[in-house]
Amino acid sequence: MFLLFPIGYGIYISLHDFELLSAEHPFVGLSNYIAIFTAGSYENSIFLNGLWATAQFVLFSVPLLITVGLGLAMLVNALPRRVRGLYRTFFFLPYAISASVMAVIWLMMFDTNAGFINSMLSRLDIGTIPWLTATPWAWVSLIATTLWWTIGFNMIIYINALNEVPEDYYEAASIDGATAWRKFVHITLPSIRPVMLFVMITSTIASFNVYAQPFLLTRGGPGDSTRVLLMNVLDQAFSRKEIGSASAMAILMALLIMVVSVVQYRLTYGRKESDG
Repeated sequence: MFLLFPIGYGIYISLHDFELLSAEHPFVGLSNYIAIFTAGSYENSIFLNGLWATAQFVLFSVPLLITVGLGLAMLVNALPRRVRGLYRTFFFLPYAISASVMAVIWLMMFDTNAGFINSMLSRLDIGTIPWLTATPWAWVSLIATTLWWTIGFNMIIYINALNEVPEDYYEAASIDGATAWRKFVHITLPSIRPVMLFVMITSTIASFNVYAQPFLLTRGGPGDSTRVLLMNVLDQAFSRKEIGSASAMAILMALLIMVVSVVQYRLTYGRKESDG
């Protein structure tokens, strides 16, 4: 009911001229999809531009969400047991706040004229940085905000995985004279490989579906450089009232996410099976 019906209805809408304020929704077949792939059309332009901005966000954010989350988990796990819970809570708290609260916090931090960060930079005689109004600083701001807001979830997942690695492995490696790096490469990483795959796929899906950060912080600017695909889909649906075309874009986006997730899975587990 809550998964198959919306998907099916979305496909149905994408095959019709589904204007929001019209009572008639004539069947148009694949016309909405053809328009998206027709060079020079408005649909083609906003789809490709939005997809490029989204792809940049995915490429910038996913590696950091994977590696920083793991590094943070290992640092927290290395703390004395009596304070681990406190730091887990501290780092996880941002994940529990709403998008609007996140935006208010970071707008105050990144404001060019009166933001906390630029105020600190001015005191150090470094000068101000247009964090939200110029590239590449707009991307830096969005990635930093995303890390602060969501990294706690990945950290908790990694901590649970690290706690499942048998201590006997590390003790045996220590007896053999293995360094900390060799323990990490040959014990930790292979043991948490399935969890890393889970984090990679979920982070990729979440990054493809990014909307709140660019909408609330940069409004897609400067220009349209951070105007991600979901922003264009919603604009097509509710500003231009072309629900059919917007649904076609959303379906293509979902298919792309599925393909990327399958490729990630095959590259990870396909290699593991070939090694075996």
